[in-house]
Amino acid sequence: MMLIRPPRFLSPSPSPGTREPRLRRPLDASRIFSSPRPPGRRSRPRPRLVSPSTDLRRLTARIVDLTRRRQLAQIMEEVEAARRRVRGGGLLNTIVMNAVLEACVRCGDVDRALRLFEEMRGPMGCGVDDVSYGILLKGLGIARRIDEAFEILESIEKDSSIGGPRLSPHLICGFLNALIEAGDMRRANALVARFRMVLYEDHSVLLYNLLMKGYIKSNFPLGALTVKDEILRQGLKPDRLTYNTIISACVKSAENDKAIQFLEDMKEEANTESNPELLPDAVTYTTLLKGLGNSRDLYSVVKIVVEMKSSLISIDRTAYTAMVDALLACGSIDGKFYTIFLVTTVNFPKKQYNEFARALCIFGDIIKHAGKNNDLRPKPHLYLSIMRAFATRGDVDMVMRFNKRMWLDSVGSISRAAKEETHELLMEAAINNNQFYKFKRIKMKVIIFKSVSLLLLKVAVKVESLSGFTNSLLRPHVFPQIILNDPVEKYMVPFQESRPLPADLILRKVVMRLLKERAVPLVDDWGGCIGIVHRDDCTKLDAPLISMSRGPPLCVPTSTTVEHVIDLLLRNKSEMVIVVKSGNMYEGSYTSSSRPLGVFSLAILWSFTGDYSSGSDDVPDAGISRAAKPKPDAEACNHS
Repeated sequence: MMLIRPPRFLSPSPSPGTREPRLRRPLDASRIFSSPRPPGRRSRPRPRLVSPSTDLRRLTARIVDLTRRRQLAQIMEEVEAARRRVRGGGLLNTIVMNAVLEACVRCGDVDRALRLFEEMRGPMGCGVDDVSYGILLKGLGIARRIDEAFEILESIEKDSSIGGPRLSPHLICGFLNALIEAGDMRRANALVARFRMVLYEDHSVLLYNLLMKGYIKSNFPLGALTVKDEILRQGLKPDRLTYNTIISACVKSAENDKAIQFLEDMKEEANTESNPELLPDAVTYTTLLKGLGNSRDLYSVVKIVVEMKSSLISIDRTAYTAMVDALLACGSIDGKFYTIFLVTTVNFPKKQYNEFARALCIFGDIIKHAGKNNDLRPKPHLYLSIMRAFATRGDVDMVMRFNKRMWLDSVGSISRAAKEETHELLMEAAINNNQFYKFKRIKMKVIIFKSVSLLLLKVAVKVESLSGFTNSLLRPHVFPQIILNDPVEKYMVPFQESRPLPADLILRKVVMRLLKERAVPLVDDWGGCIGIVHRDDCTKLDAPLISMSRGPPLCVPTSTTVEHVIDLLLRNKSEMVIVVKSGNMYEGSYTSSSRPLGVFSLAILWSFTGDYSSGSDDVPDAGISRAAKPKPDAEACNHS
């Protein structure tokens, strides 16, 4: 038998008798009760009210994140939007505005920081505190606006500043650090002398650490040692940062023995006082490795590496990279000690000994630990260091392998300069192994890059000299009719035949002339050459030609050799030189009163190449057809 129950939304029938008054439901409850929710449709969650303090904390974190990205415009937009959302006048608290002030300083907009600071301490502002003054002082120091910073410090000292800031070491040290970062030790010492009582009141070594860093940045690193003596005279205890700074100063001044002695003092003091905070860290060893690698002290480098691997310090990516760089910089060594190092420290097989084994062992250790810790994955710099070593040996195969692994295993971005260097190292390895066919194949790929380094030019010249000019990819010009030791007057074109132009002529009137010729000499009203206008510099049609010249022309006497003139043209990136009488000038100091005899240009030089044809339009210039024959007498050509 089935029992039929009434629906839950129907109330039972009232019993006969006295009826009690019915309670009236609230309006919202009656609506929900009377209109059942459609099936399959969930109710919308009621939004939670977020306190204003939570919103401001989120805004502060957002400003800090955008500051790291240097997105000041986005910060100001979000701050203005937050002001419109805040109830009652649109004021934000001091913490948020200090974050905005820090963003302005970090992004280099000190003028906006000053305007914001004035707005904060105004009658409608949120107020300023010690943090606000510290940020502003740091910004003024970075911008080298020292006088304004001292005015603010003096107003704080006289208690005439709004907000009631108090002179404290932390307030001054921000400004001091900005001066030190700029290398201005004169003003930094003046600041310390002016507020010595304030800076010494907390008996901290922070001030001395900053001064030592300043001496290192001002190219007087050994001045940091005098600061350490002052620390001891004041009865203070150096901390780990103090020792690291002193060791860095010794390394920069190439005093590696003193650096190692400070390392031993550091460990001895830590053991004597049972203070683990004084023990060397990864920064200490990394700094030492850099100095020892520069001096090629392999024994000390290996000793430091073994000490690092046997200690309890956390070796990061930078420390591993410093190990490899120092080992590669030291070169090779043979003997018993080398064998002991390879076998005992990294279990390297004896049969694989070679001059790069110790560096490759450390590299393998990095790759092994990087499998468990992504923070240890090497950067492209480490791959390039090892590729340079293999390129010197001429090991093309290993250079190509490391190039491939760099794209797959390295962390961070690979810059354009790194890409170019990889191709250059491949070419260097090929030429060092006498593999010219590989060099030429690689060089065809490098042609896409616009910038060419000095290393690539050296390698290319070496290959061209070994492979012969007939098989050259650079298509060098050969000058069978020119003897480099001949005087330039033998090959120059008379000045009048170069058809010089008046210096005050407007470019619009002679634009077709400069389309045909790469350079044209300019003369004044007395016929003296006062400049040379190049086609690449002609950018204003309505300007006179003299305004687009590169200053006084390059001038050489008639007795100058062709070799020297070619070198002068290439070094100054010019197309033409003016040839004058030998008695009228000291080389390079031409005056308009000296009558020019002729001109010599790169286009004239190209006309003497073996593959030059008279119909070629590659390098047209004035007087080329006349320059095909050497001129035995320049005076006869000039008739003056």
